[in-house]
Amino acid sequence: MSTDILATVAFDDQGYLQNPADWTPELAEALAAQEGIQLTEKHWQVIRFCRAKAAETGKSPTLRQISLGTGIPTKELFQLFPKGPAKRVARIAGLKKPEGCI
Repeated sequence: MSTDILATVAFDDQGYLQNPADWTPELAEALAAQEGIQLTEKHWQVIRFCRAKAAETGKSPTLRQISLGTGIPTKELFQLFPKGPAKRVARIAGLKKPEGCI
């Protein structure tokens, strides 16, 4: 997957997409590759949930909401999205940084 797609969109100073409407599945693949993550169906399950939740609430879901909403235990979320799953999945899903995340 070419990361050239990353040059076609704008990111804020923390690496989050400035315009969520710019998000595409191809962009998600490129962002995940940048993070060293190969997206599997389980990753996509989490991404789809987070995008749906954000569309409903206007906010990126918390780790607890992701775990409860997807049925994926927190420990497994850390395996799927190491070093801060809520922030990593928000970035890959084209969402804003979750509230309360440092």
